[in-house]
Amino acid sequence: MMDETSLTSINISNVNLWAHVGVLEKEQLLGQDFLLDIILWVDVNDAAINDELSATLDYSLAINNIQQLALGIKCKTIERFSECILERLENLYGPIPMEISLKKCTPPIDGFQGSVSINRKKNIFP
Repeated sequence: MMDETSLTSINISNVNLWAHVGVLEKEQLLGQDFLLDIILWVDVNDAAINDELSATLDYSLAINNIQQLALGIKCKTIERFSECILERLENLYGPIPMEISLKKCTPPIDGFQGSVSINRKKNIFP
């Protein structure tokens, strides 16, 4: 079991994604903007001391993989989209502690100028 005190967060912010997610036909057909923040918890002590990429996470893999996922996904809910992102991250890095915030930038709701987001965690210590 990983010791929580030895972990450091790697934060990836404002990943711009284009995806076909939504209930409305125009959302499914045209797609829309999403913003994603990711926090990955990992022991970086060896990487910090030895300056070795192999001793930490290559975060470019997460960004590239999730951009590709977004381009191909078609689903109705941001809940499903967020689950696919968490699954992709776990496939890349294993069952490490992770958190995401997925924001639908301009949901098509009459009279609403804000955004809607979902925050999810996986493999987080109790």
